[in-house]
Amino acid sequence: MRRGDRIGGFLFAPGQHRELRPAGGRRGAMRVIQSLVDWLQPHEDERQSEPLSQALERVRHAVRPGSLVIVISDFFSLDEECNRHLSRLRQHNDVIGCQVLDRAEYELPDGRYPISDGHASAIIDTGLPGDKNRFLGMSLRHTEEPRRQFFRHQCGWMVLHTDDDPVELLGRELRILVGGR
Repeated sequence: MRRGDRIGGFLFAPGQHRELRPAGGRRGAMRVIQSLVDWLQPHEDERQSEPLSQALERVRHAVRPGSLVIVISDFFSLDEECNRHLSRLRQHNDVIGCQVLDRAEYELPDGRYPISDGHASAIIDTGLPGDKNRFLGMSLRHTEEPRRQFFRHQCGWMVLHTDDDPVELLGRELRILVGGR
């Protein structure tokens, strides 16, 4: 906003998306923030899933060359098709992946926890070595695979924990990643 850049966005959730056309100044930034607040209201059916590749494809067809594209996601719906879209997006744009993680996704104290993928449920007992190792392996894959895909396409990468201050972290990381762009 301070440099006079226009700010826009694409918001994606299972079965729906919304495009915020780029606008400049404080009004453009506030419109994006208000849209995020409105968007975060609970939806009727959160169980639907849509691969990230569908969102990346929509962005790829709508974004202007020379744009900075920041993909903020938990990356649970990352699929192989994302590679193709990231590659094409990166050809004409700066792309940064920002993975949102809750510490419980990779640090659980010993105990019994119900888990679900939206379809099936189970109990994981992190006090049992087998369950704990499976959980740690799953956590490692979830944090490393998206990072590897973005790095493969020479994209920037950052991690935003749910207990981080997003404004402070994103501001600091963007200054480092984008520099004097």
